[in-house]
Amino acid sequence: MSIFKITATIVVATAVLVASPSKKDPELKSAIKTGNKSSKLLLKTLGKNMKKNMKSGGVFQALDFCSNEAYSITESVNKELPKGVTVKRISAKNRSDANKPTAKELAVLQTFENMQKQNIVLPKFLVEKVDTQTMKFYKPLVINKQVCLKCHGDITNKKLKAEITSRYPNDKATHYKMGDLRGAIVVTIKK
Repeated sequence: MSIFKITATIVVATAVLVASPSKKDPELKSAIKTGNKSSKLLLKTLGKNMKKNMKSGGVFQALDFCSNEAYSITESVNKELPKGVTVKRISAKNRSDANKPTAKELAVLQTFENMQKQNIVLPKFLVEKVDTQTMKFYKPLVINKQVCLKCHGDITNKKLKAEITSRYPNDKATHYKMGDLRGAIVVTIKK
């Protein structure tokens, strides 16, 4: 199936989910509940730690946190989740290979990007039925705080830019603006 067909299918599925989320399908309702709860836990945990590091040591300590602890914190959140449920962050413009999307996940991100370019309001989530045993919950992540642009915008601080480059030589996660799609939280739910 071409990317265009996948994109069209996802857009239609998103419209259906936004219009009538889960009233008739208990499996879908459960996936939405699990996806929301899991993605909120990850965002809350990472956000709290990021804020603490930014407050106590500024942008360089926040960078230390991201490069040294964010992945292990994500793993610790995964240990708190029910059996068969995992959560991760993905981005088409990833900084770390740990956040690189699969081909299908990339298609979802591209759909979100296309929607945003066409001034279509992004859905709060999208649910994909992967197979009879697996569902994926996608929560779009948008740059909505100015502080995010210190490391993900147009970086003017040469020392910071050099430090990011030394830690992430293949970094693609810059030049964002407020409101840009940064990526997504993906919650995989297996029966």
